[in-house]
Amino acid sequence: MVGIASYPMNPLKQTSSILQRSNTPLLHFSVLPRFTALVRVVAPWVTLLASMLLGPVSASAATLRIGYQKAASTLVLLKAHGDLENKLAPLHVAVKWLEFAAGPQLLEGLNLGSIDFGYVGEVPPVFALAAGAPLVYTAYELPTPEAEGILVPKDSPIRTVADLKGKKVAFNKGSDVHWLVVKALEDAGLKYADIQPAYLAPADARAAFQNGAIDAWAIWDPFFVAAQWQLGARVLTTGKGIVNRYQYFVSTRSFSEKNAEVVKIVMQQLGEVGQWVRDNYAQAAKELAPIQGLDPDIIEASLRHYQHIYKPIDDGVLADQQRIADTLYELKLIPQRLSVKDAVVKSP
Repeated sequence: MVGIASYPMNPLKQTSSILQRSNTPLLHFSVLPRFTALVRVVAPWVTLLASMLLGPVSASAATLRIGYQKAASTLVLLKAHGDLENKLAPLHVAVKWLEFAAGPQLLEGLNLGSIDFGYVGEVPPVFALAAGAPLVYTAYELPTPEAEGILVPKDSPIRTVADLKGKKVAFNKGSDVHWLVVKALEDAGLKYADIQPAYLAPADARAAFQNGAIDAWAIWDPFFVAAQWQLGARVLTTGKGIVNRYQYFVSTRSFSEKNAEVVKIVMQQLGEVGQWVRDNYAQAAKELAPIQGLDPDIIEASLRHYQHIYKPIDDGVLADQQRIADTLYELKLIPQRLSVKDAVVKSP
C-alpha cells in the first residue's frame, strides 16, 4: 500500500465560473417602475437591519485557516480530535483545515493568502521569505534529524554520499531534505553541481524510486520509514550529524499581530497533543493509520523520530535559519539575501 505518499497536491485550485443566460425576462417591462420604487423604500431598512444583526466587522479573525500535511502528525491528530475548535469557540473563531502535499506548497498557499497558519520544515520558510511571503516564525519543534534521510535501492552500488557524484537524486525542491542534500554533499567533499537534482513531490519521487528512474531519494517521515519497510530501501544517511532539522510553526504577519490570543491557544493545544503522543505512541499510531494510509507499526516508528516538544522562537533557531538562508543564496537557489530575524512578531 502506498498510503500517504499518494495524497493530492495543493488543493487550492482556481476554477472559472460559468455564466448562463436565459431568454425569459426577469421582470416584465410594465412592472419595472413599481419594482424600482419598492426597492427605494425597502433598501434603507434592509441596510439598517443588517447592521443591527451583524454588528461591526472585527479586525480579529473569524476563521483560522490552518495548512497541514498528512505527515504532520500532531496537527493531524489535533484536527481529528476537534479540541481546537472547542477551545476557540468562546472567541467566536471557527477553524478551517486545508491539506497540502509538502511544506513548499503549503507556504505558497500562505503567500497567496489562502491560509493563516501552518507547520513546515526548516527550509520552506527561507524559500518563502525569499519569494516575499509575509510569514513570521511562531514556534519550533526540538531537532528531529533522524526523521529524514537519503535512501537508495537495496541492491544499489552506492555505498556513501560521495558515490552520489553524477547520480540523479530526487527530493522536493525547497523542502528540508533539499538542505540535507546540500549539507550531506558538502560534508562528503562534493558540490551541489556534482549531482543531478530531480525535483519531485513525495508521491512522484516514490514512484520514480520504485521504477528505477532515480538513483537516490531524500525524504522525510513517515515516507522515510515506509520506503524502508515496504520497498526494502537502504539508508545511505540520516540527517543526524549533518543538519539540525528544526520544524517550524509559521503564520502570516498580519494574522499573528492581530490574533495573539488565538495563536497562544493553538500552541497550547499543540503542546498538549504532543505530550499525549509521547505518552501514547501506539494509540496515536492507531488513530493516524486510517488517515495516513499506513500500517500502525510504520507510523509508530516514524512518530518516535520526532520530539513533539514545541518552544517559542529564540535567537538560536533564528541563527540556524540565517545560516541556511546564507548558504542557499550563495548557491543561487534563492534570489536575494535575507535577514531572518526580521521575520518575527516582537513581543509588546
